[in-house]
Amino acid sequence: MTSQSQATVFRLNVQMLRRPSWILFSFLFVLTCARIVWGAHSELLPDEAYYYSWAQHPNVSYYSSGPGIALSVLAGTSLLGRCELGVRLLSPLLALGTSLLLYSLARRLYRERIAFWLVVVLNLTPLFNFEASFMTMAPLSLFFWTAAMVCFSLAVQENPNRLPFWALTGFLIGCGFLCDYGNAFQLISILIFLITAAKHRREFRRFGIYVLFGIFCLFLAPPIIWNVQHDWIGLVPLSSDLEPHKHLSARFSAISQFFGHQLIVCSPLFFIAMLVALIGSIPRAFRSSKVCFLLSFSWPILLMGMIAIFEHLTQPSWIALGFVSLSLLAVAWWLDVPPQNRILRIAAVVALVTAGASSLLALDTDVLRIIGVNLSYSSDPSSSFRGWKTATAEIERFRTAFEQKLGEQVFLIGNRYQTSAIVAFYLRDPRVEDPGHPPVYIPESQNIENEFSFWRRYDEFVEPADKSEINSLFSEQSGVNPFINRTALYITDAPDETPPQNLQNSFTRWELVDHFQVNRRNEPLHEFRIFACYQYQTLPL
Repeated sequence: MTSQSQATVFRLNVQMLRRPSWILFSFLFVLTCARIVWGAHSELLPDEAYYYSWAQHPNVSYYSSGPGIALSVLAGTSLLGRCELGVRLLSPLLALGTSLLLYSLARRLYRERIAFWLVVVLNLTPLFNFEASFMTMAPLSLFFWTAAMVCFSLAVQENPNRLPFWALTGFLIGCGFLCDYGNAFQLISILIFLITAAKHRREFRRFGIYVLFGIFCLFLAPPIIWNVQHDWIGLVPLSSDLEPHKHLSARFSAISQFFGHQLIVCSPLFFIAMLVALIGSIPRAFRSSKVCFLLSFSWPILLMGMIAIFEHLTQPSWIALGFVSLSLLAVAWWLDVPPQNRILRIAAVVALVTAGASSLLALDTDVLRIIGVNLSYSSDPSSSFRGWKTATAEIERFRTAFEQKLGEQVFLIGNRYQTSAIVAFYLRDPRVEDPGHPPVYIPESQNIENEFSFWRRYDEFVEPADKSEINSLFSEQSGVNPFINRTALYITDAPDETPPQNLQNSFTRWELVDHFQVNRRNEPLHEFRIFACYQYQTLPL
């Protein structure tokens, strides 16, 4: 390298240090460290514990999703063990990766200033912060959606080495699909962009788009294999649970609830800014390929999400993916406003402060109580996420005392899958009856409701070691049930709930044996009931 080229490189490095990028990277580094520390010292969500249960039952796919979330939790717990940070280790790292990907995309499509504020705004919104702090499907889905979008933007550029980007785009969409099936909608966004952007229609005459779809099709294998093994039961929700609702009032109520929810999780001013940018950018999409690109990755999935809400009264989690490119579009739209407009500048500052405060409250509503706001836990939606560690310790203490009094071991049944999963995670002694069994069961049912239905159950028959026991114990089914005549403890956090009828029918008798309350900051948080169910008998066929 000549002295002149060395001087040029030095000047470029100095210019980089003068740019705000190092401030942004420092901000992201500190924020990621804070999220990791917070994740290590806060209780799991019941859904996080549920996905931990998935990781304990590795499979090629699952009833409601691909194996992505289970593999992510398994990776974290393999490194750090069975702890909160082990379960959610990848979540803040994925959020960091998503932020850097969006920064690179915004900087390439627009400029440094827009990229800077896009990342700042996103990392202050409650929705992004929540996804960056908890290990659900959302951070995985969001990361792969963003990565595929960035890779596709490189694939449509005119250069001789584009084919690897087409292949990588298909690979990333496939990875996202195995985390959340909603990521497959990105294929529709790609097709819409290639059709609407006139100069890119020639891609249909080239090899790249077909490589993308071919590689994605490989990722269809895991859910297909799982469904073949289970008689295509994974398609049942598509035909039964999603029956259209007939009442228009309920449909419009669901739509209004969706917008109210988005005003909270996206921060009110930023959500309004995105809506304005979405509507205002439509005419520009016919003149600007980058606006067309960003709109293609937002309005199709938002539209399909709105149709799902209107028809089935459900709010699919994948609808949030449409806000990724829309956020970039909104920041670029509003930063084009003349800087001398003081009202908009003040509104922008208020929006950032509001978003940051909302994110803090979303993660810990006790901040309100610390500053003197009297918010009861009965009206706090986050109260259902708390107190499980304390409750499980009390459940385990009672189980030990009850077993000593009874003179035999009992098995545990939770009232719903979230209760069973979170109690199982926090048990210091998560006993399993046999390999493949969960530490805490759900009530037996003939209906397929969640992943517990596919794991070993207390109502199933197994082949005994002594084959002579089969005919002497049962005449209608081959095998024996090792839980016959055993006692179970039924745990519920629902007030005034008793064991469900099918559970009552499968035990000789039942009674309430313990009732306790979990408090937080000297206020009631949860109320638990424990029922002893004696002498289990399998339900008749």
